[in-house]
Amino acid sequence: MTSSISTVSYLGATILFILCLGGLSNPETSRRGNVYGMIGMTIAVLATVFGVQVTTAGLPYIGGAMAVGALIGLYAARIVKMTQMPELVALMHSLVGLAAMLVGYANFVDPSVSTGMTPAEKSIHEIEMYLGVLIGAVTFSGSVIAFGKLSARITGKPVLLPGRHVLNLAGLLVVIYFGYVFINSHSVAEGLTPMIVMTVIALLFGVHMVMAIGGADMPVVVSMLNSYSGWAAAATGFMLSNDLLIVVGALVGSSGAILSYIMCTAMNRNFLSVIAGGFGTDGGTPAAAGSGAAQPAGEVNPILAPETAELLRDAKNVIIVPGYGMAVAQAQHTVYEITKVLREKGVNVRFGIHPVAGRMPGHMNVLLAEAKVPYDIVFEMDELNADFPDTDVAIVIGANDIVNPAAQDDPASPIAGMPVLEVWKAKTSIVMKRSMASGYAGVDNPLFYKDNNRMLFGDAKKMLDEVLTALKA
Repeated sequence: MTSSISTVSYLGATILFILCLGGLSNPETSRRGNVYGMIGMTIAVLATVFGVQVTTAGLPYIGGAMAVGALIGLYAARIVKMTQMPELVALMHSLVGLAAMLVGYANFVDPSVSTGMTPAEKSIHEIEMYLGVLIGAVTFSGSVIAFGKLSARITGKPVLLPGRHVLNLAGLLVVIYFGYVFINSHSVAEGLTPMIVMTVIALLFGVHMVMAIGGADMPVVVSMLNSYSGWAAAATGFMLSNDLLIVVGALVGSSGAILSYIMCTAMNRNFLSVIAGGFGTDGGTPAAAGSGAAQPAGEVNPILAPETAELLRDAKNVIIVPGYGMAVAQAQHTVYEITKVLREKGVNVRFGIHPVAGRMPGHMNVLLAEAKVPYDIVFEMDELNADFPDTDVAIVIGANDIVNPAAQDDPASPIAGMPVLEVWKAKTSIVMKRSMASGYAGVDNPLFYKDNNRMLFGDAKKMLDEVLTALKA
């Protein structure tokens, strides 16, 4: 009877997780999708805790672990800022990888797990353990490095070792060899050495892989690690013979892979080139002379907050392009207040979102939703690009690479071919930045020097507060 209830509960949870993913595909239904996910996870956890695989004696330990985890989660939810969400997501991915590693080792050292298995079943189970620990180790170490890069604890520049591809290939061959040794071992003592060697190599590969990826590719990395964590969860499900973990892990893994592909397409890059070592620095240095990329020439046209307010007041159509600078300055609420004032004056205000704006997929959408910006005025890049020639003012808040015309005009640019928001086609564009520093891709932006562009220098929150005050005056 208990087994049947668990099966039905798992089926219900799976349906809710699928509805969750469907809801998260659209900002207007994302809250509902989150609710479906929370209900599904609650059902899944309760069905597992009170299922046949958990003894009564183990319930207090599981309850204690759940309580500790819940308290940590509540604490993190209270103190983590929206700008810290990308690194929090990376940290959560690392925990999934660590769990897969620990479950793999626990299965390996527990002789009762393989009791009653035929030789073929035992070999399949050992392959599941080996792959589970392998994927988990790569996910764990890679996610920790991604956390360090996103939180600026580690440099955003790609760290490229000499002969890195040869090192990766050598590591793969060693992992395959020790996998063969592991499957043909006859005891825990024999199998422990190849398992440990593989784990060390997998951990080092995770570090090497993400260290070689530049800051401009970090949104893709977050999505990629999300996919890895899903496959790690699926591997854990195979080890534990848990159908729900297998299904949910496959859902997360496949959806993360699809999202990574979409984001690579949005950056005009292929997935393998990102893994091999993407472009991107920690910003601040224009492309060096003689690098092959065209060097922007000319002078910038600075503008003050009152003048910006006057341009916005006289406009009929305004497009706002948010970037990571808006997140850092926590300016999204002021942006919404400006939007309300302009809309009350009859100005058509819309937001343009680039797929890789911010430091993780959907980062800008989450910030705007937090500030109560209506979903119906937030558009994707492809929906708005044709409207810039009819736009009076395009205001860019802390974005750089996603509005760089060099992506279209300069074949030698590192971001050549990357689809961008064509803000320079508006009658007037206003770029809000603290300085003339380059973006995460490490290349200068010719937009800053165009005749119809104005530069509003300073902290985005402070400058927008001044614009809001001038608009209300």
